Amino acid sequence: MPVLEVKYESFTPVEKNIADFFLKNAEIGDLSARRIAGALYVSEASLSRFAKKCGFRGYREFVYQYERSFQAARDFMGAENTTEVFENYREIMEKTHSLLEDGQIHRIVNQLYQKKRVIVCGKGSSGMAAQEMEIRFMRIGVDVDSVCEDDRIRMQSVFLDKSMMVMGFSLSGETESVLYLLREAHARGAFTVLMTSKDDPRFRDYCDELVLLASRRYLSGGNIISPQLPILLLLDIIYNSYVMKDRYQTEALHGNTLRALMSGERAARTELS
Repeated sequence: MPVLEVKYESFTPVEKNIADFFLKNAEIGDLSARRIAGALYVSEASLSRFAKKCGFRGYREFVYQYERSFQAARDFMGAENTTEVFENYREIMEKTHSLLEDGQIHRIVNQLYQKKRVIVCGKGSSGMAAQEMEIRFMRIGVDVDSVCEDDRIRMQSVFLDKSMMVMGFSLSGETESVLYLLREAHARGAFTVLMTSKDDPRFRDYCDELVLLASRRYLSGGNIISPQLPILLLLDIIYNSYVMKDRYQTEALHGNTLRALMSGERAARTELS
């Protein structure tokens, strides 16, 4: 259940104890409030508060959704000829769909249309995703620039104003230079967006939109699949929504940029010959 991983750092010690049980649980069994409260040495009221903090109306609704997610994961894990890589890809995609808020995507797309300039920042794998966004969105007419080094990220804060939009990518939610730029951008009136797998309430103090990314344990290390995957999935969704908002204009701009690139390649070949 992705919501447990996303909200884990915001849980109290008691809530983390409850979350750990459901994250590590290997069988459905009896998940009644009375049994689980006894097994974890917590009150049934604590289970109810935990469920509500996860976005459910109560513990019973939480258990219902948990059992559905558990069974779906088990059905997939039992499929024949399934590799670990495909299992991880499917898990990330399902979690992305579960966490996705259509209204939020529309708000971000509207800001991309309205703001004169977009700054997108990140480091490491998140920085590579930022560069990917620059290349793709520039081709459809968005004035976007990616910054991926600490010094450039911090210097960029000097030039921000309310006509701009700043997007920060940090899977861990702990990249200080990215958080610094978002804080400065918010203070200067820019529209701010943070994409992260960490649901920290403090982010909402200076982020107009907090986009929660799907995650799984050790994803940031990139030891099985690329850490960029959750960010790139969201960028594809935003890109598609942006294009569909004015398909004729964006396709025309995309065609013009491709022709410009092709003409540059032809000129380079002519010079070499």
